Amino acid sequence: MGIWSLDLGAVGAAIAGLILANTDFLLTKPAPAILEYLGNADLKTINSDKRTLKAKTLWEKSGAVFMAVRGPG
Repeated sequence: MGIWSLDLGAVGAAIAGLILANTDFLLTKPAPAILEYLGNADLKTINSDKRTLKAKTLWEKSGAVFMAVRGPG
């Protein structure tokens, strides 16, 4: 009887781990990105030109879609 309870416990823990690992019950929902906040972001070129421009002007000129990534630190 002892070995069966260990087997059932291991199977139950594996199933619970799979369910909890693939759900977002404990995660907070992300805030929606709004144009006023994103439009004020400073974008810097990565080539030798070294220009800085606002994201809103880039959107108004060409309708470009951009992704901002924040590095560590």
